[in-house]
Amino acid sequence: MSNVNAGETSRHFDEVLQEAQAGASRRQVLRGGLGLSALSFLGLAGCGGGESTAAAATPLKALNFTATPLNQTYDGVSVASGYKAEVLLKLGDPIKDKDLANVPVPAYSNTGSTADTVASYDFRAGDHHDGMYFFGLGNNKWDKTVSDKGILCINHEAITPLFLHTAGPSPASGNRTAADEVQKEFRLHGVSVVEVNKVNGAFQVNLASTFNRRITTLTEMDIAGPLSGHPLLRTKFSPTGVKTRGTVNNCASGYTPWGTYLTCEENYAGYFKRSNTTGRSANERASEVRNGVTSTSGRERWSSISDASATDDYARWDITVTGASATDDYRNAANTFGFNVEIDPFAPTSIPRKRTAMGRFAHEGAWVGPVTVGKPVVFYMGCDSINEYIYKFVSTALWVASDVNGGLAAGDKYLNDGKLYVARFNSDFSGEWLELSNLAGTQTFTRTVNSVATTETFTFGDTSDAYLNTRLAADKKGATPMDRPEWGAVNPVNGEVYLTLTKNADRTVASTEPANPRSYTDNSTSTKSGNTNGHIIRWREMGSNPAATTFTWDIYVFGAESDDLNNPQVNLSGLTADNFLSAPDGLWFSQKTGILYIQTDDGDFVKETDGKGSTCMLLAAMPGTVGDGSTVAVTNSFGGTTKTVTTKVGKTGELKRLLTGPIDCEITGITETYDGKALFVNIQHPGEETSLANIATPNSSWPYSNTGNGNPATPTTAKSGRPRSATIVLTRIDGGIIGTDFSLS
Repeated sequence: MSNVNAGETSRHFDEVLQEAQAGASRRQVLRGGLGLSALSFLGLAGCGGGESTAAAATPLKALNFTATPLNQTYDGVSVASGYKAEVLLKLGDPIKDKDLANVPVPAYSNTGSTADTVASYDFRAGDHHDGMYFFGLGNNKWDKTVSDKGILCINHEAITPLFLHTAGPSPASGNRTAADEVQKEFRLHGVSVVEVNKVNGAFQVNLASTFNRRITTLTEMDIAGPLSGHPLLRTKFSPTGVKTRGTVNNCASGYTPWGTYLTCEENYAGYFKRSNTTGRSANERASEVRNGVTSTSGRERWSSISDASATDDYARWDITVTGASATDDYRNAANTFGFNVEIDPFAPTSIPRKRTAMGRFAHEGAWVGPVTVGKPVVFYMGCDSINEYIYKFVSTALWVASDVNGGLAAGDKYLNDGKLYVARFNSDFSGEWLELSNLAGTQTFTRTVNSVATTETFTFGDTSDAYLNTRLAADKKGATPMDRPEWGAVNPVNGEVYLTLTKNADRTVASTEPANPRSYTDNSTSTKSGNTNGHIIRWREMGSNPAATTFTWDIYVFGAESDDLNNPQVNLSGLTADNFLSAPDGLWFSQKTGILYIQTDDGDFVKETDGKGSTCMLLAAMPGTVGDGSTVAVTNSFGGTTKTVTTKVGKTGELKRLLTGPIDCEITGITETYDGKALFVNIQHPGEETSLANIATPNSSWPYSNTGNGNPATPTTAKSGRPRSATIVLTRIDGGIIGTDFSLS
């Protein structure tokens, strides 16, 4: 099979779209290299009335690979025939050739010993690689025509402490005693910014690049937008409430149309310690409980180190009231987290900015909608926790194309002021964006905190309520609680938005409704019901206007495991051995081909049958449009309660498994080069379920145990080292466009 117009320079979708909008001919658009699937969006492929008929007219062969079988035993990355996967950047790898003292940064020992010094971690890749984005690099600026050279921004969501120290953290429980261990952990969170170049057909990190840098829990950040200077963000570090230190739990991400990176703070709340609620107002107590800032130790117990540092490296993770005022302690430190953080990858000395106008919650990511000159810029966001919400930010400023490469100044223009909305999905398959404004009255709720049920009341009245306590504002407005919103993606073909609802073990039969219609028993949850395998919801904005306040929706695909394929009340999408999936998580639409990539994160899937951790996967799909499927009745029954819910299930289209990962991993983080010939994919926390007793023989040793790229003839089962999260590059062996071949004769 051949690629379209071999020898011609490929162009990015945005350029093709602009050319088409300017009156370009059909031939000009075809020369741009974008598949006919995208022509329906341009009105050039039999599209009318908002419904695409491209599928019937296209000569495009959608997915040109044979599905990869589920990998349950091989401790490596398996890919479809004709593809290869190469490791680019692993935990601990140097991102600079020399440190600030001009001393070479040594290779990572990966033994947990002090051979890897604290100072060296400022120049190493972090752990738990997650969301990322590739920025083409030309003349030291963002250039979407460049695919062989770019800046890759990579999130580092969390850490696996067991593998970072000689025998795990010291001690395994209680107060930490080794400050050097904690200092390493501080640096292993955050973001890596690295220049990558294609050399002899393969990507590698340019260690000499001046763009390379680490952004960690220690990096100074500006607080921008409506919460800058707010009394509840004032701390000992920043008495005026305009700065904070660090970013943490950076999960999914986003990019801006002006060429900056958005890293999104997800489960930040658990890192903080709260010994008691003494000195807290009723609103402060309610805010902490609703946002989950209730741990009595902190997730990594960082604040337990005796703090003699002038910068309060450890004390700042304890939000207990200890001083006379907020500027004497860190009672408000958690209020400076839970935001989208904007980073300019092209300005290595710039200070990142937390964009508070986009709300504070467990930000999974921020995905920009279609951008039009003279219209607002729109971002879609999910709050990653069960029964939480889907949000949208609409800028006040209208898009000006000359703001491309405008850096953080452009971010100030578009992200510091706008309208914040939350979604409500109605039973008639319509939806509303509820603006988080004009908040008044009280909101009372009950949560279990440290095994004790507690009832809190929050009184609205401050203009900051929508930004600092976004979850409470969404509760008040009556948004639809969803089955754990995670990643989103915007279809370049038609502007429709997809968002994964990974799973919800707490979805009861009684609480099912059309947008979250399943509650069933599973092998791993036989004593309760819930939405164990998750689904992907999608919507079309009214008039295809991203800033619209109404939309229509359906469910694109329901997850189902192999043992449920014959259960029509679970396998509502008719999945097969080639494409069954559970816990959809990451999403990415190729701007080159229109292919939708789906990543999964299910730690229970394989474990149910063989006791081992899950092997998660990457799938490719050619989806249709909202409303292209059928209405179905879902009957849920458990514990004597039965409820039938009517929902809409879309046509899955062609859907195939492209890649599977090593043992205990999550497949996450995905971006591509603009020519569509390379996918960057992250393999997160392989072997993470290893016990301390088995640290010498971990569940996974990937990437050391992966003796080949993709499908080696004889997969090795030997364990030869501690596993490491890493970024891989997926390409076709013949150098073609990933996933599909074009036939546009």
